[in-house]
Amino acid sequence: MEGPNPIDLTQFIYPLLIFIGITLTLAILLIAWIVWRVRRINLPPNADWITAIRATPLVVVLALDLLDFSLDFLSAPFAWILLSYLGLKPLRTITTVESLIPGTQFLPTMTAAWIAARFMRNN
Repeated sequence: MEGPNPIDLTQFIYPLLIFIGITLTLAILLIAWIVWRVRRINLPPNADWITAIRATPLVVVLALDLLDFSLDFLSAPFAWILLSYLGLKPLRTITTVESLIPGTQFLPTMTAAWIAARFMRNN
């Protein structure tokens, strides 16, 4: 009588590593394109995060979500630097907190916030 077969984790880990590698590559390419093409965004001095996210191009939030998915909590410093470079300082704290919360890397939270900010009414 044989015991239960052990689970072969390589069937799960290899595709996950390949997917993470692809998303990291896409994130790096998007960030390179953003640095090359997107100029510094001029926000009012007392801009809140909604004003900042409305001024943010979609490609920036997509890159942040891809970076968060591929690097999880390690994406926080990269996001901080990118948002500082673009002049989007109100988004730095939100992006950092979101990247440090476990389990949120699978959710495109910055993209969802970008879409929600588009539908919210101005005060």
